[in-house]
Amino acid sequence: MRRNSLRTLALVPLLALGLSGCVRLAAKPPASLLTLTSTASAPAGNTASGNLADALSVLEPVTDARLAVLRVPVQIDDASVAYLKKTLWIERPARLFQHLLAETLRAKGGRLVVEGDRGVRNVKLGGRLLDFGYDARSRSVVVRFDALRQLPDGTVQTRRFERTVPGIEAEGKAVGPALNEAANAVAKDVADWVG
Repeated sequence: MRRNSLRTLALVPLLALGLSGCVRLAAKPPASLLTLTSTASAPAGNTASGNLADALSVLEPVTDARLAVLRVPVQIDDASVAYLKKTLWIERPARLFQHLLAETLRAKGGRLVVEGDRGVRNVKLGGRLLDFGYDARSRSVVVRFDALRQLPDGTVQTRRFERTVPGIEAEGKAVGPALNEAANAVAKDVADWVG
């Protein structure tokens, strides 16, 4: 009896090893992970200082549910949305766009730029990210952002910014760079508007 128990115990790791090829405990990694990279970065050694209360605060844009995920939306028609296969963002698009916008504003120089509220009383820049994906009807990527700037006296200013990159195939290796291009163009336009 004892010899059979030892033999059974010795076989357990081999059986587990054999089954490991049949069972997947984690999801298969996507073919492509996307991020945004600023084309207008502050140079190394660049500094900005000042009172935090007087800084420019870049807030994370609000989004609807279709953009509040790590998947890239594909607008099929006016009422249908799908998601790009095998392609994910490394972080929510609104958060990535916030980082990109803040870096673009820092690159302009001359002012302290922070991300998030952090007790800033001066200018707050936020808004709503309306589109950040692929439009199957026009075979283009679309970035549409309704910026909202709140000034220290309580005055609120809004402006819509939009960029498209046409002629893009519906695959991650094409959509990713095109979204990065469109997002950088919108961020530059917003930075020029903020001044």
